[in-house]
Amino acid sequence: MMSKITKLTLLAFLCAYGTAMAQINTPQASPAGSVSSVVGLTEVSIDYFRPKVKDRKIFGEGSEFLQPYGQLWRTGANSGSKLTLSTEATIAGTKVPAGEYLIFTIPGKDEWSFMLYSDLSLGGNVNGYDAKNEVVKATVKAEKLSSPVEALTFNISDISEDNTKANIELTWSDVSVKVPLEVSFVEQVMADIEAKTKVNPSNYVQAAGFYLSQNKNLPQALEWMNTYLAIGDNGQQFWHVHTKARILAAMGNKKEAIATAQKSLDIAKASPNGDFGYVKRNQDFIASLK
Repeated sequence: MMSKITKLTLLAFLCAYGTAMAQINTPQASPAGSVSSVVGLTEVSIDYFRPKVKDRKIFGEGSEFLQPYGQLWRTGANSGSKLTLSTEATIAGTKVPAGEYLIFTIPGKDEWSFMLYSDLSLGGNVNGYDAKNEVVKATVKAEKLSSPVEALTFNISDISEDNTKANIELTWSDVSVKVPLEVSFVEQVMADIEAKTKVNPSNYVQAAGFYLSQNKNLPQALEWMNTYLAIGDNGQQFWHVHTKARILAAMGNKKEAIATAQKSLDIAKASPNGDFGYVKRNQDFIASLK
C-alpha cells in the first residue's frame, strides 16, 4: 500500500509536471536581437536584448530618467550585450584580441564612456563591475536623433570602401553613439597567398590582383601573373592578360603595358564567346597611357 506521504509527494510532482508542460509562451518585454557583418576578413557580431522606450524618459540628468547620465549601464536589457570578434580588431584606438566581450557604457549629455569587458560571467550585473576586466575604455560622442528609435538597436555601420573601417553603432530613444572599429587583413591575405599558391597555381591570378590592388611588391605580382599565363592555354585568357598590363603600368613600364594591353585587345576581338567588355576596356586603358 502506498503511504499517504508518498501519495501527496506523487500528486505534487504530477501537478508541477503538468504546470511545466502547460506553460504559455508570451513575447518578451525586451526581445533578443543580433546583428553581424564582415569587415575585411573579420566577422563582427553583437547579441543583445532590446528594451523599448514605452513613453519613458530614457537618457538625462536625474532619477526621473531610466538611465541617468553618469551611471554605468549594461547597454541593453536582461544579461546585457555581447560583442564577438573573429580576429583581432582595433576598437576606439585599442587593439582587441579575437573573442567575446560584454558591452558597458556610461551615458552623458554630449559624450559617453564605452567599455568592453572580458568577464562574460558578469552578465548584466553592474554591481559586480571591476575595472580590471576592461579591455577597452574610450570616450565617444553622443548625437541627438531627429526621429526617436523605440527599441534599442545595434548596427555595424559606415563600412569603408576599402573594408578596413566601420562603426559599432547604438541608437535608442533620441541618441546615437558610434564607436570606431578598424581591421587589418593584408598580412592575413598575404600568408594565405603564400600557402595556397603552392597547391593551386590558379591562385597566382588572385594573388597578383590583390597585390596590385594594395600596390604591394608589384614585381612579385608580375612574376605570379607570368607564371599563371605560361601554363597551358592560360595566355589566351585576355582578362588576365589585361591585369598583367595594369601591373606593368603600375610599375611605370608604360611601353610594355601598352603592348600587353594590345595583346589582350587582339585576343578579345578574336574570342568566339564574346569579349565581356574587354575590347573597350583595353582601348580606354591604352588611350590613358599615351
